[in-house]
Amino acid sequence: MKVLHTSDWHLGHSLYNYDRTEEQTAMLQQMVDLVKEEKPDVFLLCGDVYHTPQPSAAVQTLFTNALVEIHDANPAMTIIITAGNHDSGSKHEIFRTPWKALKVYTLGNLNKENIAEHIVEIPGKGYVIAIPYTNERNIPEGFFQQLLDEVAARNTDNQPVIMTAHTTVEGCDFTGHDHASAYSVGGIDSLSIKQMGEGYDYLALGHIHHEQFVHTGKHNVRYSGTPIAISFDENYTHSVSMVTLEKHGDRPDIQKFEISNPCPLVTLPTEGLATWEDAKKLLDNFPADIPAYIRLNVEIEDFLPIEANAEATALTEGKRCKFCHINAKRKVVQKTEAKVLTVQEFQSQEPIDIARRYASDLGITFDEEMNALFSETVELLTAEARNE
Repeated sequence: MKVLHTSDWHLGHSLYNYDRTEEQTAMLQQMVDLVKEEKPDVFLLCGDVYHTPQPSAAVQTLFTNALVEIHDANPAMTIIITAGNHDSGSKHEIFRTPWKALKVYTLGNLNKENIAEHIVEIPGKGYVIAIPYTNERNIPEGFFQQLLDEVAARNTDNQPVIMTAHTTVEGCDFTGHDHASAYSVGGIDSLSIKQMGEGYDYLALGHIHHEQFVHTGKHNVRYSGTPIAISFDENYTHSVSMVTLEKHGDRPDIQKFEISNPCPLVTLPTEGLATWEDAKKLLDNFPADIPAYIRLNVEIEDFLPIEANAEATALTEGKRCKFCHINAKRKVVQKTEAKVLTVQEFQSQEPIDIARRYASDLGITFDEEMNALFSETVELLTAEARNE
């Protein structure tokens, strides 16, 4: 059985208010071309088809047209789509019946009463257990293993077994995701591999954007990653995975196919931070004929100039690149060891001196503006104390 594994398309995603339809269309065309050339038996899209639960009519049309083209590129292929945490599960369920005419199976919600609904048999090839995203608290204990046991009972010909899930698995590399930890990524708490059960030959995962194997010792648990970057911190290659299995129990053979982006996300400088003046030079020198989204990584001592964004935008006028964002990081000042004051020393200090000492210990420059604000505050407090 030959399977194209992809996930996290996030159709409808915009980047700093820039529409990305052109890139997403290019990505979808590469999917069509890949299916036409490789002729997989199964096309797996493991969640986060859309970026929001309520995609626009134009975005839904983009997806449905692409789905028909993907089917036409290899009509014998079975297409299986599960909802992710960014999707509306109920929307995935609406057109389930008509889609089956094109061998497209869409699963939006977990069916605890009729688990067979999650099992798709690929005649003569194998089985796919398709599980959409659901909050981990709503997954019955042993649900994954129950499905795997059901397939094991049916699988008398020893055919390959694939299971899908859209979730966070312990030990995954969540580079590129904001507000992520080993315990939760994107609002989805981590599950252990043991919770996923035993009996699958390949676990096709969605949700994490960095393509990777999750190390289990079996080389059969994998995130395909998103085919195009969603954020600037996803500074790694993006691809889909082609999985080949001969029979149940075999180790899967994996081949990566990189997806190219006609308008990549570029950070300047490529490593580290630059001063604001140097960052402007890098932006000014960026080739005018290269399309890209640009983020500037800038080191500051106090604050960026008020006109910084306007300056950066002006430097891209007439170019094909699009300025997006200044990622400003405050310069790290080496702190000196704070001197401990005695009570007598503390009482002899003026409030402004204590404030300056505190700012120095934090590595903050106590400038004239801060000095004026502090003095004004002390005067107001003193006046209020006199009136009491």
